[in-house]
Amino acid sequence: MAPEGAPALVLAVPGAPGAASRSLAEEVVSIARSELPGLDARIGYLDGDDAEFPSLRAVLSAAAEQRTARFEQARAAGVEVKEPDGPVAVVVPLLAGPDSALLRQVRQAVMDSRVAAELTDVLGPHPLLAEALHVRLSEAGLARADRARLFTVATAADGIILASVGGDEAVQAAGITGMLLAARLAVPVMAAALDEEGAITSVAEQLRSSGSQQLALAPYLIGPEIDSALLAAAAEEAGCATAEALGAYPAIGKLALAKYTTALGIASPQQQGTPVR
Repeated sequence: MAPEGAPALVLAVPGAPGAASRSLAEEVVSIARSELPGLDARIGYLDGDDAEFPSLRAVLSAAAEQRTARFEQARAAGVEVKEPDGPVAVVVPLLAGPDSALLRQVRQAVMDSRVAAELTDVLGPHPLLAEALHVRLSEAGLARADRARLFTVATAADGIILASVGGDEAVQAAGITGMLLAARLAVPVMAAALDEEGAITSVAEQLRSSGSQQLALAPYLIGPEIDSALLAAAAEEAGCATAEALGAYPAIGKLALAKYTTALGIASPQQQGTPVR
């Protein structure tokens, strides 16, 4: 169970708000809530501006107002309660890897809200993301799902390009997860930036020159942070088949929750005895 009066977990969702990003974010917070019952989990959109898609700033302000109201109601009822302290919320960016431009937006929204909120790191790199990439590739028929022999898997693709956004820093972070994915699939994996013109094609040429012929593009992305048309265009230009973005794979919700519990120094679900799904 979440501790009494624990701060809210606020998922910061990048990209243009829409039905798809809302459905994805709701599934991610649902996974987090199922792992830690009683968790106050909310969704704030970096580009949100209305009741349907509230901005991160508005969500943080509402969380602060509600915490103050609960304290005042308890005090008015004669209940002895301690003055709230610590952060009102922990903001978790819905990003697999670092993207300095988007993270600046998140920090600015937190500052503009004037709310005591703690901002966590992005979700990756992490072994669970390598697992998620493997599953997405297998779903697209580009890798064989083999849970019995994870490190000796035959794959339909003999070279994988991890597509990230966020420049060199994001490529380096994706490369760490890429090494874990390469170990699972036993094929070369290289990372490249979708937001750098020609980068995907250049990496595809490198892989082909080293002997890989059947290439696959694996988006090292949750989904909302990039226009899907950009991903499709890059795959076509490089002559690659492509897997789906990570989306609401269960590991995403678990990693978001792990960022929250680590930031607060509270017991994770595993430490509390909650079974990991």
